[in-house]
Amino acid sequence: MNVKKLIVILFIVGAIATTPFVLRTYFSADLKEVDVAIVSQRTISPSILASGFLAHEEEVMLSSEVIGKVAELMIEEGDSVKTGDLVLQVDDKNFLAGLEQSEAAVRINTIDIERQEVRVKNLERQYERSKSLYEEGLIGEQEYESLLNQLDLARIDFLSSKESLAQAEAQLDQVLDNLSKTQIISPIDGVVTSLDIKVGETAIASSTNIPGSSLMTIANPESIYTEVLVDEADIANIEVGQSAEIVAIAYPDKPMQGIVKFIANTAKIAQGRTGLSFVVKIDITNPGGVVLRPGMSCRAEIFTQQEQNVAAIPVEAIIFEEDRSELRSEYFIFVNDNGIARKTKVEVGLSDDEYQELVSRIDDGIEIITGPNRELRNLVDGDQINTARPRGNTSNIQSNRSGLGGIFLD
Repeated sequence: MNVKKLIVILFIVGAIATTPFVLRTYFSADLKEVDVAIVSQRTISPSILASGFLAHEEEVMLSSEVIGKVAELMIEEGDSVKTGDLVLQVDDKNFLAGLEQSEAAVRINTIDIERQEVRVKNLERQYERSKSLYEEGLIGEQEYESLLNQLDLARIDFLSSKESLAQAEAQLDQVLDNLSKTQIISPIDGVVTSLDIKVGETAIASSTNIPGSSLMTIANPESIYTEVLVDEADIANIEVGQSAEIVAIAYPDKPMQGIVKFIANTAKIAQGRTGLSFVVKIDITNPGGVVLRPGMSCRAEIFTQQEQNVAAIPVEAIIFEEDRSELRSEYFIFVNDNGIARKTKVEVGLSDDEYQELVSRIDDGIEIITGPNRELRNLVDGDQINTARPRGNTSNIQSNRSGLGGIFLD
């Protein structure tokens, strides 16, 4: 019996000894490990992110207006050209033959006009003589009318010859115009960025994208700019003259500076996007050592307001709730109230990619729960929390801001 009693006593003592550990384990299972931060002064530059590409503002794609083989190329890809430079010659033999034919037609019609003019003058003199003889009764009426008819017909033939000359001259102008089109001239100062044809290939007069329709592309390297697509929800905040920071995908560590130059008036559905977007053009004011090449993908951050030093917290700490049936939208944060999460309504202001201005006033030292996201999004007012993972610079605490509505936590 003494042995049994001893076993019972040892069991009771062990149960009593392990009870605190079990209780701590049970309650700690409900504790949520969270990150916290304190409101701090931050410099916020409100901005909008948009993606796009680099392009030339001054760029022309040259094509031929006549059909013919390329007889000579005066440039190579990468060469610099000036306005008016001859860059390509299309074979003009057939056009020169047509020119000779048209010039001969003009000469023939000119000679014919001279002949008709002489004939008209001769008939006019005969008519004047016949008229006098007719009035004196020396010739009959039939002979007089016959001569008058010949004069009228001669005048008609003369007018017809003049029209034929005008037609021949128009055909000559057309041949000369086609002949001039065999010489491809650079319309701008720039660089040959693309050469799409070779000597011996046939230049095609066509607006469709078929071989031979595109000869070359010339662009002004000084006119490169950034073209981005801005979502329609953000376009109201974009204005001409706003500054922007541009990062080309090929140079992620070399940001470029720019200024918004143009905002499209009409939205469009861009490829790969479902919503409407507006084209925004940004002039590059400082390339920052980047070798600019058109077609490069890039990302632009357009700053919609000037930098402001405000009290801010990480954006992930802010919870947005919306009730469309009641037309209500509110912002909340969770604060640490001695190990208890307290859901608190706040007012927010400016924001950037990382921080958002907190307009509501928070007392010094109040910890705001910032994550992790899986805990924060499922956090309920009154949950027990463990702030063993503090986040943020606790030495940079916001001073109280007087005159602002908000919350006051003791």
